[in-house]
Amino acid sequence: MKVLRPHLPYAVTIALVLVIPVIAQAHTTIWPRQSMAGATEKYTVRVPSEGKLATTAAELEVPDGVVVEVIGMPAGWKYEVKRRDDGRIIAITWLMNIKPGEFAEFSFIARNPRDQDQLVWPLRQRFEDGSVTDYTNGPQGIRPTAVVKLTPRPD
Repeated sequence: MKVLRPHLPYAVTIALVLVIPVIAQAHTTIWPRQSMAGATEKYTVRVPSEGKLATTAAELEVPDGVVVEVIGMPAGWKYEVKRRDDGRIIAITWLMNIKPGEFAEFSFIARNPRDQDQLVWPLRQRFEDGSVTDYTNGPQGIRPTAVVKLTPRPD
């Protein structure tokens, strides 16, 4: 009886195909990726420190039409909000020290607009050396990790 063994380059290729998508998604993100127009949703910003530098802040701009109602805060860390003249929160910055190889999650509850089909959240990560990575899907950003699709409300 002949035993078939995978060819080493073939096995390595399969392993890379399985691992690379996980690595590619391991950047600062917002969840869930889909919600309902007009719904009140709990959003979570996941911030990993993947390289050799600690993360010092995560910055989130709130898209037009979204109303942030409540901000959750992990014990011992701080956040700052920026508001319009009418009091609506338009940006949240979480201040922390996330060491390399660690991550943190920050949550908030917000009401989605009724008249949009997606939300693009400008999302940036600041590092201890002063560098910034922008995770927004757009001309200033590098990865499409800050987009939430909105489904229509059922009638």
